[in-house]
Amino acid sequence: MSSETYEDGINPLDPIQSLKSPPSIPDIERVAHPQSTILAEDSAVTKAEKIERHGGPDDFPESEAKRIKVDFPANEEAKDNGATAGERRKGIAPIKPEYLVNPRASERDRGTAPKDDDAAEGAAHKPARQPSDNRGKRKEKSRGQNTSRNFGSSKDEVGLCGSRTTRPEFSPDECQYGEKCRFEHDLRKYLKDWKREDLTTFGGICPIWKMNGRCNVGWKCRFVGSHMIEREAEDGRTELILTENSEINNSAKLEVKSTSNGTLNDIPVQARTELTKRKFKTLKADAYNKWLDSQTQKPEDQTDGQAVKKDPDLEDDIDSQKQDREDNRARYISPPFLPSEKRRIYFGPDTPVLAPLTTQGNLPFRRLCVNLGAQLTYSEMAMSLPLIQGQKSEWALMRAHETEATPPSLSPTSAVVKDYDNAHDLKFGAQIAANKPWQAVKTAEILTTLCPHLRLIDLNCGCPIDLVYRAGAGSALLDSQAKLEKMVRGMNAVSNDVPITVKIRMGTKDNKPTALKLVERLVYGGEEAQMYGRGSSGAAAITLHGRSRQQRYTKSADWEYIADCAALIRRFNEKGDELVDTVNEADPRMQPAGGKVYFIGNGDCYSHEDYQRHLSEAKVDSVMVARGALIKPWVFEEIEKGQYLDKSATERLALVEQF
Repeated sequence: MSSETYEDGINPLDPIQSLKSPPSIPDIERVAHPQSTILAEDSAVTKAEKIERHGGPDDFPESEAKRIKVDFPANEEAKDNGATAGERRKGIAPIKPEYLVNPRASERDRGTAPKDDDAAEGAAHKPARQPSDNRGKRKEKSRGQNTSRNFGSSKDEVGLCGSRTTRPEFSPDECQYGEKCRFEHDLRKYLKDWKREDLTTFGGICPIWKMNGRCNVGWKCRFVGSHMIEREAEDGRTELILTENSEINNSAKLEVKSTSNGTLNDIPVQARTELTKRKFKTLKADAYNKWLDSQTQKPEDQTDGQAVKKDPDLEDDIDSQKQDREDNRARYISPPFLPSEKRRIYFGPDTPVLAPLTTQGNLPFRRLCVNLGAQLTYSEMAMSLPLIQGQKSEWALMRAHETEATPPSLSPTSAVVKDYDNAHDLKFGAQIAANKPWQAVKTAEILTTLCPHLRLIDLNCGCPIDLVYRAGAGSALLDSQAKLEKMVRGMNAVSNDVPITVKIRMGTKDNKPTALKLVERLVYGGEEAQMYGRGSSGAAAITLHGRSRQQRYTKSADWEYIADCAALIRRFNEKGDELVDTVNEADPRMQPAGGKVYFIGNGDCYSHEDYQRHLSEAKVDSVMVARGALIKPWVFEEIEKGQYLDKSATERLALVEQF
């Protein structure tokens, strides 16, 4: 064997084992403790520990690999800021180059934003500012996610001037702004360059034009292609004009006067301005409120002009008291309209009622329900004080559609009251809430003056909302029955020929119903009213929700209690002549319209079976449907046909598309 093998340290017997001597102790410690090198950046505690274990820093020279890692610059920005290769900048962590993000490069690449939606979602949310000439205008900041996505605009790029909206091309109205107008005056340029393209739904035919014979939006309509033509003028030029369907115009005229969009009870701007400035005159309400204040101060002297002055010598003489009461009536100047002179109304099994639904029973929803068979509707609950102050948002609740001005459908066997005229009856009624008598009285006169298409005015006495209850309105009136009676009497005195109705609950607390006592007071009058011969409060109809305020909309409605209240009113209607020729005989002029009070039940009516069961068991005149109509608006159609109906997805979408 050659000597080179031994010199190389190779064992001839076992090549795996080396014949070289083992490394020295310092070399072993250097391998076993690679982190023992003391660096300049180490803390004082770390230096002390390393020196105590391994000696001074001079005994262990720094490795090349460690020196390279320390001396490597943190990033290119460190070189630009003057950092040398052997030092690290304070506050900058050493990061590998492949994980660095170059902010300058990202700003350069930001101009090439992805166009598709998926790429836009991953793009930066803050686009770079583009230079603009309109530096004076403040650009609206994009908010939310996907700010790089462009959804287009819901408006025309340049609008058409209102003087050209519904006019032919060659005969527009004069623009009051002239050359300073910022809208387009050239009709052809507007249609070609600025107007959005027409829609293709409804077969491309304008539904307003199809129904009314003309479109009030004119050239701005998204279906303008269906009601415009180009004709040749006398001078040889071609003119763009809007067309009208004369056959539909002549056949679809309604007796009621509605606006161009088919709505009713739109009050004039001048009237709302007068309400805002407190210049709207309510002579009857002011006189009645003045009398009401004096009656509160001296009830024995001011008793609606019908007080009976008691004579101790003639206290038991009924005939003398009756004669004195008649004398007082002769001297009293009655209000211009008393409850007996109101317009006759009708509630029956063939007139299902849509309840006043706050935030839900808006005009489109009522149109939908009327189209599906609802015979009577109510507005959303409106607060009386904002109506008196002329707030636009509150007066918008009084708007009705022209389909709600049509008379309700009656069956030949309907038991209507005397002098009831179905041809002049309406479907739409307004509901208000008030916490003071003067507010209710004043609101009643304002509504009857400004809203000519009202079937009735309903006073809400059942709203369980805390905000309304704490203000003393809504269900809070259930505990103030005397004040409620004053409200109803005052509203009847100033509401012209519009009847007044009341909607109540069983009471404010569970297991403590007070509605039966309240119904008796509204029907027969309170103790003071009976003493002075005022008689009934004049409520034409009472609606009872079979739940308490504390119950709100939980549990089931108590229809047994509703039946008890219905029996009380039924006895009043059937035996109203029991008080005739007695000391408590009521003035016939103070009785409800036709001498009958209607009673409507409300609660848990979700199908035609529920409707018919409530009519037969509770003996109510009609049933008011609330949440059942929200679940399926065609519940009125089920009531009319007497069977369950199920609308397909296509039919439901068609209803939404129509309304």
